[in-house]
Amino acid sequence: MKYSVLMTVYKNDNPKYFRKSIMSMITQTKTPDEMIIVKDGPISGELQNTINVIDKKFPNIIIQVQLKKNVGLGLALNEGLKVCRNDLVARMDADDISINTRCEFQLKEFEMDNNLDIVGCSVDEFIDDEKNIISSRIVPISNEDIHKFAKQRDPFNHPTVMYRKSKVLGCGGYSDLRKNQDTDLWIKMLSNGCKAKNLKESLVLFRFDENTYKRRKNWMNTKLLIKIRYNAFKIGFSSIGDLLKVSIIQLAIYILPIKFQKIIYGRFLRQRNT
Repeated sequence: MKYSVLMTVYKNDNPKYFRKSIMSMITQTKTPDEMIIVKDGPISGELQNTINVIDKKFPNIIIQVQLKKNVGLGLALNEGLKVCRNDLVARMDADDISINTRCEFQLKEFEMDNNLDIVGCSVDEFIDDEKNIISSRIVPISNEDIHKFAKQRDPFNHPTVMYRKSKVLGCGGYSDLRKNQDTDLWIKMLSNGCKAKNLKESLVLFRFDENTYKRRKNWMNTKLLIKIRYNAFKIGFSSIGDLLKVSIIQLAIYILPIKFQKIIYGRFLRQRNT
């Protein structure tokens, strides 16, 4: 089965991390047919050089899409999806690292079940060095459990998913929200009957730092998440109890100091490595 890789990059991305991310996908045991890299606005010379060097070493795989201005992750991904030749698309972020068997394992799931629309996996979170694993975000495995989990929390780790382009676009694609576009997309896809699965293995290493907490402690982020969850309630995807629980947790994360946010994530939302 052929598949495309879809990534975006913007001017503030780290060239060293970006290179590691690209290489982790281009050297998969099941090589991608193409890698779509959407440049979300003008990027630095160093980032462009990173693409050029890898493109020269691995010709005829990378396809560059240049956007005139920065439009945000969701809209940039929509532009990339339009270019993808294959229906199966593997997402990847510009600073994370995929284990080299990730896509092979995901493709096997699609081969075994033609009705699958999304396959993700758990992630190991690291700081600085990918060997320094601090925690894992474990996601539900079965379609039934994913649908239940999605009523209150994201059932997928966005940079781990391989999905059907036709199903994503059929649900309207990514929204124009500047943040939490993935949360909105999962709700749209699942509420429209898409079948999903997660692999129990952690096949992606997710880069984590202090700024990760700061980005989540953001009023715009909080409002958007509550708005998305309210819309999920309005369409009957979740209950009023689900909405209230999510709203209380998000407001607590915003109001409480970062040290308490770490406790919430550590005790309730993550599996810690000892």
